[in-house]
Amino acid sequence: MPPWPSLAVAGVVGVLVVVLTWLLGPGALGIVATVQGTSVSAQVTVPTQCEVGTSHETVAFTLNGQNRFGTLSACGHDKGEHVDIVIPQGSSDTGAIAVDSADTASGSTDLRGPLGLALVALSCIAGGLYAFLVLRDPPPRPVLI
Repeated sequence: MPPWPSLAVAGVVGVLVVVLTWLLGPGALGIVATVQGTSVSAQVTVPTQCEVGTSHETVAFTLNGQNRFGTLSACGHDKGEHVDIVIPQGSSDTGAIAVDSADTASGSTDLRGPLGLALVALSCIAGGLYAFLVLRDPPPRPVLI
């Protein structure tokens, strides 16, 4: 017969880990929004192939009614291709702006957070099952002849 108090402790600790991870939010799973700013559509003007050592492309976009240029840390786009970018807050009013792809700056709006939490829950269940298997019966005693 398994020792129920030991299994109860393993179960409570597992539930506590999942609840704490949920309360800490996406940052506990390493998912954070890296860039805050304005999202706009841009057109690639100077593409870069991914085989080249540098991976900065030039993009053209409209910001506050002005045509602007920016450098996008990306590669493999075609000339004239439209991409969604994020212009960081506090960008300069003159010169090229370092911009980021909008889909890489979205933070935890996709399934990474729930999937990470599900993996934490599965690991807690696996730990509880392991504790159950270890504590369920004592190991067999060697038979002396």
